[in-house]
Amino acid sequence: MMEQRLSIEASIDNLDEVNGFVESHLEEAGCSMKQIMQMSLAVEEVFVNIAHYAYSKKDADGKAIPDTGTGPAEIILNADDSKILLTFIDEGMEYDPLKKEDPDTTLAAEDREIGGLGIFMVKKTMDDVSYRYEGGKNILTLTKMR
Repeated sequence: MMEQRLSIEASIDNLDEVNGFVESHLEEAGCSMKQIMQMSLAVEEVFVNIAHYAYSKKDADGKAIPDTGTGPAEIILNADDSKILLTFIDEGMEYDPLKKEDPDTTLAAEDREIGGLGIFMVKKTMDDVSYRYEGGKNILTLTKMR
């Protein structure tokens, strides 16, 4: 199994570098254009969330204030002939995006609660999405079968 790692600051400014890292290694691994596009969208969604919220300060109500902090993030890409694993690790506040209920896509957009659509799309396009909090780190793994 091929493994590649990228350690980077969790900042929106680094999104292009993260996307470039993932896309180049998926091409190297012989992934189809469709797989690369789906993985790239998922990578963007997850990394942007980490950059916005993982290290953010909280307001008086305990809600995260986007883009008020930064810290380390690591992306690990494993690929073999049967699957691609993409793991995101950060040391920010504990947050399990899978706990959020899927949005009710039968409702009109204006009747839906704000947020949750991005991770919903990630869950729809990946074969498996898992989360764990271990050793002070958020670890989110996306699996795409080939």
